Amino acid sequence: MDAKTGLFYVFAALMLFAAFRVITARNPVHAALYLVLAFFQAAAIWILLKAEFLAITLVLVYVGAVMVLFLFVVMMLDINLDGVRQGFWKHFPLAGSVGALIALEMSYVLMGGFREPPKAANAAAQTGSQVSNTKELGKVLYSEYVYPLEIAAIILLVAIIAAIALTLRARKDSKSQNPSEQVRVKRADRVTLVKMKSVMPEATMPAAPVIEEKKA
Repeated sequence: MDAKTGLFYVFAALMLFAAFRVITARNPVHAALYLVLAFFQAAAIWILLKAEFLAITLVLVYVGAVMVLFLFVVMMLDINLDGVRQGFWKHFPLAGSVGALIALEMSYVLMGGFREPPKAANAAAQTGSQVSNTKELGKVLYSEYVYPLEIAAIILLVAIIAAIALTLRARKDSKSQNPSEQVRVKRADRVTLVKMKSVMPEATMPAAPVIEEKKA
């Protein structure tokens, strides 16, 4: 076993451990941090597979932006963990069946890839030609998968508009301002001048009664 294979097994073991801790950690912040660790291990595996562009994109987009946003949301929300745990064992058989099915499908795909290496990779290795991963990925993405890319962009646009619409809805427990009313506001609506006398007479307080103690 060479050094590359050993590093692959190390990164894969750490990624599996981090993924397991994501779904078993009781603290949501700890689960998000374990997910960050899993992303780093996946990026390291992609670097071993000479997919540097995907590794850098994973670190920049998911670890640098998405997971930071998740951490802010989790830390700002008051999550009731008791309510989240309710019904766990009730839905566990269905979730376990779906997870086992996904694991079998991934195992079948991975074993098929190990048994039959891609022909293009073998041809490139035999000829010794230097191919840019980013350039080839761009060609495939914008030629063969241009329609799925546009559909994904439309779905993301709809999700952004939906998130903005949900935050702008009128709620009784939230304070919001209407920009159109702020633009049309006048000076008389903001400031009210009240005339008051400059000197006010002092209020005369009645004298307190004097209580004399009687001598025994």
